[in-house]
Amino acid sequence: MTIAKDMMVNDGIRARELRVIGSDGEQIGLKSKSEALKLAEAANLDLVLVAPNAKPPVARIMDYGKYRYEIQKKEKEARKNQKTFSVKEVRLSPSIDVNDFNTKLRNARKFLEKGDKVKASIRFKGRAITHKEIGREVLERVAKETEDIAVLETKAKMDGRSMFIMLAPKSEK
Repeated sequence: MTIAKDMMVNDGIRARELRVIGSDGEQIGLKSKSEALKLAEAANLDLVLVAPNAKPPVARIMDYGKYRYEIQKKEKEARKNQKTFSVKEVRLSPSIDVNDFNTKLRNARKFLEKGDKVKASIRFKGRAITHKEIGREVLERVAKETEDIAVLETKAKMDGRSMFIMLAPKSEK
């Protein structure tokens, strides 16, 4: 939701009395809605309600179209500078063998180097759930092996029959 979409302009303003700010930023003072609209019309600009919750509400005389354009430009710039993460999952088992572990670890490292977050999870099957410490050791080993390129975001947590950790790539600061 943008700021510009929920602003009241000209006849959409419902307040009877407004504190009016001129187009150059100087305070004009308390005016009735009709007087403020006349001032805005005389300047060939719009009357925009900038602080509707103030007592009395504050309205500014400005070019509303230009103002909306500026806000949209700023929002677009902010979206462009935003960093997005995707979460990749690596599934392990408590009784994982060395070579299988190394393959999963290689995949996790590849994801982290690309800049993705990694969720390393262990699914306990059958009676294996009674030995959670074995699963925790496997996850801690993954965290230890990737600590040069990753930060442990969440420690080993149980979620139903599975345990997981979250790894995030280290920032290049």
